[in-house]
Amino acid sequence: MKKIFFVLTVMSLASAVLFAGPQGEEGSLSGTIRIAGSSTVYPITTAVAEDFTAMYPDVQIAVQSTGTGGGFKNFFIPGKTEINDASRPIKDSELAAVRDSGDDVLEFQVATDAITVVVSPDANWIDGISIKQLNRIWRPENPAVKWSDVDPSWPDEPFELYGPTSASGTFDFFTEKVMGEEGVSRADYQGTEEDNTIVQAVSSSKYALGYFGMAYYLENKDKVKPLKIEGVLPSLETARTYEYPLSRPIFIYVRKSVLSRPEIVEFVKYYIKQTNTSLISKIGYVPVTDDVVEKNLEKLEKAVKEVSGN
Repeated sequence: MKKIFFVLTVMSLASAVLFAGPQGEEGSLSGTIRIAGSSTVYPITTAVAEDFTAMYPDVQIAVQSTGTGGGFKNFFIPGKTEINDASRPIKDSELAAVRDSGDDVLEFQVATDAITVVVSPDANWIDGISIKQLNRIWRPENPAVKWSDVDPSWPDEPFELYGPTSASGTFDFFTEKVMGEEGVSRADYQGTEEDNTIVQAVSSSKYALGYFGMAYYLENKDKVKPLKIEGVLPSLETARTYEYPLSRPIFIYVRKSVLSRPEIVEFVKYYIKQTNTSLISKIGYVPVTDDVVEKNLEKLEKAVKEVSGN
């Protein structure tokens, strides 16, 4: 495989996926719901959207994978979407931008994820890595160029690095955990919001390394090998207990003003009710607890009453 390194200069946008019920059928709800944001949350949202539109054929749901930050900046904050998928909490600056527009947001945790660092199955010299070693690879100043720069017993071959773009919440979380709160990542890697592109690239090269949400690893166990982080493998159990160092909550954010629309209220309510079911674990994430679901439903109900003036 040809080694590709470039400085990321633009955000990668995936095409929107539109869910709509069968034509000619009528449901009790209608309208269009626009969603953008995290590629990590994207599989959950598309699964929920597909089930919802089967029940309400006159509701169309457009889901786009743009990265968390890209979703907030380019779609959610300008008011082009009603919901943003997010693999990190909303930033203070993003929240302020929404409030400056006269609106507000609701945060709902939908699952727990474990960012998974992967290599090719042919990388037989490595089964685990430390946060310190990841820092050595991904830091912007004097980063490791070859595997042997990190560990002399590893191959004297250049890294081929793949990961999400700087518009991604996965990028933000990983960089903060590996580089520290104010850390930044090296730029000479191949960045994309298409996690399956990372799977294909890593699986095709013995000297590649990449990272993404755990669901994409679990879906491609035959193609990539996960690395232990500080001696712990990513799994539903180690993510649930947060024993795995790169475990994290993932979210959806909803514009408060749009809760005047019944199709959005019902969709968000349905979404919340799925977050402690097998739908989440089948996709590859950890369901939230019953308590989280109950509190999220209470938060939604309260906000709907405030918007309606009741």
